[in-house]
This record gives sequence, C-alpha cells and structure tokens, in this order.
Amino acid sequence: MEYIEKKRSLFFGLPWTFTTYRINDELITVTKGLFHKIEDDAYLYKVVDVRMEASLWERILGLATIHCYGGDVTNPDLELKHVRHAKELKDYIFSQSEKERLKRRTLNTQNIAGGPMGQFDAGQGDGSM
Repeated sequence: MEYIEKKRSLFFGLPWTFTTYRINDELITVTKGLFHKIEDDAYLYKVVDVRMEASLWERILGLATIHCYGGDVTNPDLELKHVRHAKELKDYIFSQSEKERLKRRTLNTQNIAGGPMGQFDAGQGDGSM
C-alpha cells in the first residue's frame, strides 16, 4: 500500500506547495522544492512515536500535521504538514512501523543512562559505590 499526499496551504486547503509526502510499507519520503529539489527518506522501523495535531484553521479545512519521532539522524522529528486524511495516515504509520520493527527484529529502547550516544557511565565518577 502507498499513500501520496501533498502539503496544502492554509488558503482553502489547496495543494499549492511543492512538497509531496509518499508513505509506503517500508519508508516515508518527503520531496520538497520546485527548482532546488530535496528528498528526505526515513525508514518506518525507525519511527518510535507518532503525534497528530491540528490548529483551528487546519480543523476547519479538514487538515492536520503529523509528527513522526524516531532515530533518524537527519530529521528526528519528521513533519507531514497540512495533510488530508491525517488520522488514517497516523494510524497507518504507527501500525506499519511496529510491523517493520518485528519484521527486521529491531528493538527500540530509550536512552535511560543520559550519556551521549547511549553510553553508560558506569565506573566513572568518584569511585564510591
């Protein structure tokens, strides 16, 4: 399954922008620009959490913004701004990301040690236990 959505302006919700979101079973691709194209990909198995938010104008126009939080280095908060069918997209991304993690046998954990890059500082400090 593949979803293709365009970022819409808040002017009557029309797709006048040059940003396209493509979501398939394995990744999310964001393509921006007319003359200077930028394409950003994020694997779905890296998406840890998904949030949907809608301002008053977005709700009036039937739009919302989806935030995909994950371990992607280039974009840890991937935004799909002003899209239609946002609830359906959010649910799809959330369920498909879990399926992709199970398929790849990947486990996402939170960094509870607080050190950089997940390094645990055991043995560091004043030497007392």
